[in-house]
Amino acid sequence: MSTRRLLKAAEAIRGVVSMAILTELRDPRVQNVTVVGVEVTPDMREAKVLVSVMGNDAQQRTVLKGLQNSVGFLQSKIADRIETRYIPRLTFVMDEGVKKSVAVQQILEQISKEREANPTGLKVDPPVDSSDAIDEQVESETSNDSGGNP
Repeated sequence: MSTRRLLKAAEAIRGVVSMAILTELRDPRVQNVTVVGVEVTPDMREAKVLVSVMGNDAQQRTVLKGLQNSVGFLQSKIADRIETRYIPRLTFVMDEGVKKSVAVQQILEQISKEREANPTGLKVDPPVDSSDAIDEQVESETSNDSGGNP
């Protein structure tokens, strides 16, 4: 359950962490990092920082190790800039949203290319060797057509 107070705290933590990573963190492993969001527990003792890293899996793991090693520094920056009873313990997690959006984009481009190759819009099935597979396809199509809707 997210209250307004928790959302404001999460946004403040996101701002502090992202600026500290961008301007003050001197770890050479931490590059091309974007802080996507922060999820704070209701007692504000822990915060999960969602990050997106440009690069392959090995580079992402290296960046995560660098961020985990700099947790103390980042928590001290939060303590300096945000006035709370508890300074949340930070954990860094890769945000898969960017990776998923790239995968969706590739699928959409593939569909677009297929439509350009077949502008009539007719469904082109790959050749089938077995007559049983054709019979099953015909049966499934006729059962879908007999749904009673005109």
